[in-house]
Amino acid sequence: MTARQPLETTVTDPDTFRAEVAAWLQANRPPEPDFLLPESFMEVGTDAQFHYLRDWQRKAYHAGYLGMAWPQAYGGGGKPQALQDIATAEMARAKVPFFPNTIGLFWAGPLILAIGTEEQKRRYIPGILSGDDIWCQGFSEPDQGSDLANAQTRAWRDGDDYVINGAKIWTSLGSHAKYMILLARTNPDQKRYAGLSYFLIPMHTPGISTRPIRKLTGEYGFTQTFFDNARVPADCLMGREGEGWSIAMKTLTFERGAAGGQAGGLNRMAVTVDDVVELARRSRRDGRPALEDAFVRDQLARFMIEAQGDRLCGSRAQTPALCSERPDAIPLSNKLRVTEHSRRLFQFAISLQGANASRWVGDAGAVDGGKWQRAYFNAFSATIGGGPSQIQANIVGERVLGLPKD
Repeated sequence: MTARQPLETTVTDPDTFRAEVAAWLQANRPPEPDFLLPESFMEVGTDAQFHYLRDWQRKAYHAGYLGMAWPQAYGGGGKPQALQDIATAEMARAKVPFFPNTIGLFWAGPLILAIGTEEQKRRYIPGILSGDDIWCQGFSEPDQGSDLANAQTRAWRDGDDYVINGAKIWTSLGSHAKYMILLARTNPDQKRYAGLSYFLIPMHTPGISTRPIRKLTGEYGFTQTFFDNARVPADCLMGREGEGWSIAMKTLTFERGAAGGQAGGLNRMAVTVDDVVELARRSRRDGRPALEDAFVRDQLARFMIEAQGDRLCGSRAQTPALCSERPDAIPLSNKLRVTEHSRRLFQFAISLQGANASRWVGDAGAVDGGKWQRAYFNAFSATIGGGPSQIQANIVGERVLGLPKD
């Protein structure tokens, strides 16, 4: 990994830093590709898409605008989190592409920094930031649905190795990943939680193979991963045997946005209510711009209020007077709120198109090339990954509102 020069900007001068980031993004944003860009890491299905996005991550990282708050000893910037927050906000404002190593930057990396050994931090964190080492997640299984605690992929100790057999599904970026965070059953005699262990698995291991899964949109990005007597070193185990469930739950706090410590940057294309407002301005209803319709304006105002509320949730969660009654409500509801907001927003965007709503990507008459239809169908991936919305609603009901499980 090529070393980068640390940034000299200090947190006492945020306005200057914001201007610096904005200028760099304007001068260095990647050119528009001659292919359709994915909307998130879950849609990266071709080599061209993957290399385009990874090259962009590398460029931003070496410029110093990714992993700014992670320790310098592991390739980070060693700067205050506030600077990374500014850089990320400017990326969203500039609508630059996202970074493809989402699982590494947002889930696996923060987990390793939080509970990993010194050797694990030095081994894995630099490659996560540079994009040299792409990570995927091995949690869901074909026959277990959302019942993560019932994972049946087996891993048993054999001398200095673990031997793994089983299958995982919905493995985003599985065909491009170098490592996987894996939840496997090391003790079949212990039921559910107690018999699970957590591994950091090299994907290029004999006996590990992936099969692409074609999505409703016709795109790829997901894979199914198979383990056929795959033998990995025992030091791939994270923590101790039997601690897999607690480590998996900690991973999910990062995945669902309930815990901080992520590397920064965008994890999906930034599409906002403002973009839908512009669409409403261009769309027609009863011969006039749809934006002039009272119902459309009312719905857009509701989306704006909701989006602003979500943006302010981080500040609200740090203000005791605003959340003392139910302090877990904001972090535990974050994933549910944000993903469902996006799904409903895209659905509304399609409703503005009238008869054109039935057109798809590639149709000459499709509004904005069919991006809204594609975004709507792809939005369901986010409402399922990390725990379906129904499960998230149960978590809020039980852990925040104190409702009974039955």
